[in-house]
Amino acid sequence: MAGGGRADDDRRIGVAMDYSASSKRALDWAIANLLRRGDALVVVHVLHHGGEEAKHALWGKSGSPLIPLSEFRDPTAMQQYGVHCDAEVLDMLDTAARQLELTVVAKLYWGDAREKLCDAVEEQKIRTLVMGSRGLGSIQRILLGSVTNYVLSNASCPVTVVKGK
Repeated sequence: MAGGGRADDDRRIGVAMDYSASSKRALDWAIANLLRRGDALVVVHVLHHGGEEAKHALWGKSGSPLIPLSEFRDPTAMQQYGVHCDAEVLDMLDTAARQLELTVVAKLYWGDAREKLCDAVEEQKIRTLVMGSRGLGSIQRILLGSVTNYVLSNASCPVTVVKGK
């Protein structure tokens, strides 16, 4: 139907990935329940500021360039970003990309995960974000703050939180 609403061919689904068990469950859930043939999957990974800051000063605000799955799969290429990819995650991404004909890209940010995940939603025009929940207790959540709570309150798109076991 011409001119009506958003076309399905521009669906960009984001998954927050820190390689924890909960973020792997979020990726698995997104693949099984949300992603459709031809979608774009943006894997968003936020690294804490550290010794690599000077190296990545150029990308400090905007994050890395989009990294295609072929490069994301290459350990040597990913070393330049200070990321060590997980074989299980790469297998999941490879399989989903092949079976669902997805366009898979990674986007890396440096800084506060709460803010950078919300930035990614805006900058990458992510239609919905899927993330895991580490299951902090109420006291820890009050003292430390929760990335999940912050993103739920501040992201400009729907957010799905996949709980752990």
